[in-house]
Amino acid sequence: MNLLPTTEYRSSADGNSLPAAQQPVWPDPELLGETTGRLERLPELVFAEESDRLRDRLAAVARGEAFVLQGGDCAETFDGVTADAINGKLRTLLQMALVLTYGASVPVVKIGRLAGQYAKPRSRPTETRDGVTLPAYRGDAVNAPGFTAAARRPDPRRLLRMYEASAATLNLVRAFSTGGYAGLHHARDWNRAFITDSPAGRRYEELADDIDRSLRFMEACGVTSQQLHAVEFFVSHEGLLLDYERALTRTDARTGQAYAGSGHLLWIGERTRGLDGAHVDHFSRIRNPIAVKLGPDATADEALAYAARLNPRNEPGRLTFVTRMGAGHIRDRLPGLVEKVTADGAVVAWVCDPMHGNTFVAPSGHKTRRFDDILDEVRGFFEVHRALGTHAGGLHVELTGDDVTECVGGDDVLVGDLHRRYETACDPRLNHRQSLELAFRAAEMLLDPLRGTGDVAP
Repeated sequence: MNLLPTTEYRSSADGNSLPAAQQPVWPDPELLGETTGRLERLPELVFAEESDRLRDRLAAVARGEAFVLQGGDCAETFDGVTADAINGKLRTLLQMALVLTYGASVPVVKIGRLAGQYAKPRSRPTETRDGVTLPAYRGDAVNAPGFTAAARRPDPRRLLRMYEASAATLNLVRAFSTGGYAGLHHARDWNRAFITDSPAGRRYEELADDIDRSLRFMEACGVTSQQLHAVEFFVSHEGLLLDYERALTRTDARTGQAYAGSGHLLWIGERTRGLDGAHVDHFSRIRNPIAVKLGPDATADEALAYAARLNPRNEPGRLTFVTRMGAGHIRDRLPGLVEKVTADGAVVAWVCDPMHGNTFVAPSGHKTRRFDDILDEVRGFFEVHRALGTHAGGLHVELTGDDVTECVGGDDVLVGDLHRRYETACDPRLNHRQSLELAFRAAEMLLDPLRGTGDVAP
């Protein structure tokens, strides 16, 4: 149930007011106007041609020819915009993608939850501690996590800081992905900054040995390719804050169509996917590839309505459904959605978010997730698609390259260990070793679905 106030936004098409869920109540409308005006004059962060390229890649996913790996922080923070933190996430994603590509012989579309994931929907508008009630922390794009009235006051100037932090992150992403370090010749180097004394780490070293031998063979045969020295990498975030998204929407000179300039792919969250709401209306008017999160209560009729509204031309690569059912619901709730959408002929990519439906609060008060539950939801996702003859198209995970202790299991993190390095700004993330183990398990499911149903050790 959405307990946050709903703002009225005017549609860009006909001027009618539409409900916009999960929007901050900015206390200074004049300052908000000044801020969005500045954003409108700034260059877009990503280009229309890049978003078109991602749409082409996702079309291959929708056709069953490729797999999506989308991952990164639950909520980015301004303090987290450091070279070490960003590089750690990029290396983790590249390692996971390499495991999936090499282990299952499938092309992997790599998308980061990066350069824009600075706002989060919340279940309640306020937070109470020791009898004091203040506005909830909504992400660094809105307010600060400190529990004071000044920190929790929404400040639209933070939208400019969000733009600047996203630009800095994108600069590093582009340098990393095209500057040579992301090439396959450096596959072993991606692991050096991480601890390798885990089963998944040792298994990755063996995979890197195989790749080294393959590359030496190719070089001996005179085979060279620029694709071996660079990687195609895209960025995404939840398009939650409409003031920010509208200010960064640009008209492409080539086509005359509107594109989100804030990220290559944007998604509509579970709490903002009202069919008559401002988010669906705004997303229907941008050309970027887009996604919709579907929780356990989503119906097949709703999914078809999203397809009709957001992808009326039924264009492959335009629309992705990211399911977040929970391990206990995935096998019961997902089949009806996939079966009816497929029967209707709607062309979509299906991606599994095994994180959000598996959160619980530990006795210590920490929000956490069990690795076994995450893995079980992924397994159930593959089982459903295998039974229906459809394509399990990808994974959407919250992760970090740091050695955090936020999710239990998989890496010998116990509930009693959560306090050691619990650093997330919002929800618990997989650490590097847990992420790598998940990639190996998913590769087994892609390569051999029957084998992937078992509890296969890395």
